[in-house]
Amino acid sequence: MSRVFDWSQLSATEQQAALARPELADSAVLGEQVRAIINTVRQQGDAALVAFSKQFDGLTANPLRLSVQTKMAQLNKLLPERKAAIELAYDNIRKFHAAQLPRDIEVETSAGVMCQLKSRAIAAVGLYIPGGSAPLPSTVLMLGVPAQLAGCERIVLVTPPGKPEAGDIAAEILYAAELCGINEIYTIGGAQAIAALAYGTQTIAKVDKIFGPGNRYVTEAKQQVSQDAKGAQIDMPAGPSEVLVLADNSANPAFVAADLLSQAEHGPDSQVILVSDSAALIDAVQAEVVSQLARLPRKDIASAALSHSRYILTADLAQAVAVTNAYAPEHLIVQTAVDDELTEQFNSAASIFVGKWTPESAGDYASGTNHVLPTYGYSKTVSSLSLADFYRRFTVQKLTAQGMRNIGPAIVTLAEAESLDAHANAVRLRLAELNNSN
Repeated sequence: MSRVFDWSQLSATEQQAALARPELADSAVLGEQVRAIINTVRQQGDAALVAFSKQFDGLTANPLRLSVQTKMAQLNKLLPERKAAIELAYDNIRKFHAAQLPRDIEVETSAGVMCQLKSRAIAAVGLYIPGGSAPLPSTVLMLGVPAQLAGCERIVLVTPPGKPEAGDIAAEILYAAELCGINEIYTIGGAQAIAALAYGTQTIAKVDKIFGPGNRYVTEAKQQVSQDAKGAQIDMPAGPSEVLVLADNSANPAFVAADLLSQAEHGPDSQVILVSDSAALIDAVQAEVVSQLARLPRKDIASAALSHSRYILTADLAQAVAVTNAYAPEHLIVQTAVDDELTEQFNSAASIFVGKWTPESAGDYASGTNHVLPTYGYSKTVSSLSLADFYRRFTVQKLTAQGMRNIGPAIVTLAEAESLDAHANAVRLRLAELNNSN
């Protein structure tokens, strides 16, 4: 069971240790393994992807691109209630992200000097959708909807092939992709899929930016290709999933325990933390965790996550807020008698869930916000995924003759101050031309 820490009794070093994330094991070995996979894909293309499908997925053949016939056969298996749930989630996610559509701006900074900020959709994006034991159609929506709204010319989806057939991809994933207008789907997963998206193969053309979560091989591959000028950019750095629940004695212990376990079941390296000013609540939540854990199908995974999770007792809610801000959680759930007051005090969480009726599951699936979030403390500086991530922004400026007269002399002065005479000369020549024309 997770340890209980009395925050006020800890030294600064002990407080830092109490908020430490699980270590990412074998990073050097992992890096070499992933680098070898990426290089093989770059050298051998499709042949490498087929070979890796045989090695990792047990497939004797993989056509790579999902055929229309296979897709339709899978879609026909979709249960009506799941179809309706996907549609509801799609509608809410689309509403929230449509409100984020960027608007170009134009400002006349000086007379005759016009400056513009424009946004244009990234041309080609690759969406990585985890498969395996827990396929994630919700992630298709979280990535596909903003790509669709942004108007990206090419949206590519890659997802691990099912076993034993390459076409055995969850119908829920395919229906979510259908709603998002995604028709280019490849049955590949792992680091090899990231390599194919970043560098291209005979069948898969490279993309400009890669989005989506994955296991540690996928995460490492994304980091490596993003550091190569010939590779592709990525959405954000990522680590194991995590949640911090801040609750006082007014909270429902069963709700708090359920929220902790909903994150713990993601994986053995997930981390869950309860921060509270109430020892009684912590005791009640611990008992609830034991009771609910026993009934979970993924209890072994959740138990492993709980082994490095924390219960932290604070002197008051102000200290609880300070602990929360120091940790910078991916998900923050607030269940107190003063939720709205506290919410304004948080400055580092990636996504906040306020009140007893707002489980993290709401954001994971259907509230409308995006569930692709920075983890491992990155949320102190990295924002949650939004529509803006599917655009590139650039500036435009235009000077009239009057504009050159107004700011030209200042440009020359500043260029001379920086000893960049060619910069200054580009303006001097124009000013001279204007003076000669008078």
